[in-house]
Amino acid sequence: MAWTVSSSSFHLLLPSLFPLLHKPNLPPSFFSIPSTPRLSPPLTLPFQPSSSFPNHICSAAEYKFPDPIPEFAVAETEKFRAHLLQKLSKKDIYGDSVQEVVGICTEIFNTFMHTEYGGPGTLLVVPFIDMSDTINERGLPGGPQAARAAVKWAQDHVDKDWNQWTGDDGT
Repeated sequence: MAWTVSSSSFHLLLPSLFPLLHKPNLPPSFFSIPSTPRLSPPLTLPFQPSSSFPNHICSAAEYKFPDPIPEFAVAETEKFRAHLLQKLSKKDIYGDSVQEVVGICTEIFNTFMHTEYGGPGTLLVVPFIDMSDTINERGLPGGPQAARAAVKWAQDHVDKDWNQWTGDDGT
């Protein structure tokens, strides 16, 4: 059975709903629309935007990040793998699974570096969430800890290494 409500029947429903909304401790005038609208004072800005302001928005929107550099991705992935293997090998929670956990993290990091990372401003959190989720889904120990170690290393090194690789001073 389909329900349809025309505008005329909708208005007929409103009065029947009103008693359900009316609270005895509120005056009926609470629900009525005031006869004279209240106007707020005009909004004033503490500054006047300059004529160059729109240009800043446009120039930021037009910036294109560089494409990933495959050679950089390979080199950075090797550094990442070496660091993570050293860091996670010190923790007892991984036991015999340390190589598999490092392998998962390295594969995800490598894919990200080859397809997404294009310099400072493009280091995303998604690959590190994927690391934790994949480790957990495979029933391996320490997914959150491995992802934390991975993201910490990436935050400390990837952008700096990119700047050294490309000869950019980071400004």
